[in-house]
Amino acid sequence: MTQQPLGTRRQALLAPSIPPATIAIALLTGAFLVLPFIALLTGITWSDLPELLTSQSAVDALWLSLRTATVATVICIVLGIPLALVLARTDFPGRNLTRVIVLVPLVIPPVVAGIILTEAFGRRGLLGEHLSALGIDIAFTTAAVVLAQTFVALPFMVTTLESHLASSGQHYERIAQSLGASKWRTFCTITLPLLRPGLLSGTVLTFARALGEFGATITFAGSLQGTTRTMPLEIYLARETDPDSAVALSLVLILVAVIVIAVAYFRPTQRRS
Repeated sequence: MTQQPLGTRRQALLAPSIPPATIAIALLTGAFLVLPFIALLTGITWSDLPELLTSQSAVDALWLSLRTATVATVICIVLGIPLALVLARTDFPGRNLTRVIVLVPLVIPPVVAGIILTEAFGRRGLLGEHLSALGIDIAFTTAAVVLAQTFVALPFMVTTLESHLASSGQHYERIAQSLGASKWRTFCTITLPLLRPGLLSGTVLTFARALGEFGATITFAGSLQGTTRTMPLEIYLARETDPDSAVALSLVLILVAVIVIAVAYFRPTQRRS
């Protein structure tokens, strides 16, 4: 394959088919997003960074955040795939209302989400009272952290998968069933492989949301070191007493998020010959 002359390629880059004002606004938007991260990097005392990041409270918070966010993401995958399939592939009374309910955790303040969970699963909650009578307490435990993360992150999984299912259609599934494949075999061999790109995107968004959850966690689970104090809570507490530590911990959380996104979205492209 012949390469384009350097002048032609440069002209294509310098003369895109979008207005210059749009490019200028895009550059300003990029600067707006990048500037806070640059400010964060300049505000770190790098010589103190190892000591700040290896404190027992920081290690406990990071490890707890990674564990609970992973468990919450797995739960969202297990629950989100069936719900997304039902919303995308069936027409039942109340489907639009179900969509609204799914989207509510996206728009309400996280503290409100924590209050809702407390009313449902707290020791005096609708279900929590009965669970407490059986000796099962959820509030202010690690399970409460996972529940809070799942509640606020599940909409990302469902909406991503439903959108992907709606755009992919049902052509291949119908062909498979017309050839005699059962619904379960069609689901395992056709639907799930088609879901892979949407599932990957949904998993990344879900994990990132669970990892950064703060309001619902502190309201429903509290802040107990090693039990419910996740990284966002540790950063919040450190901000009040040790700002340098809060900045360092923020950098760690940002790096984890960047790594997760990079692994999911950036793949080496194959050169065409």
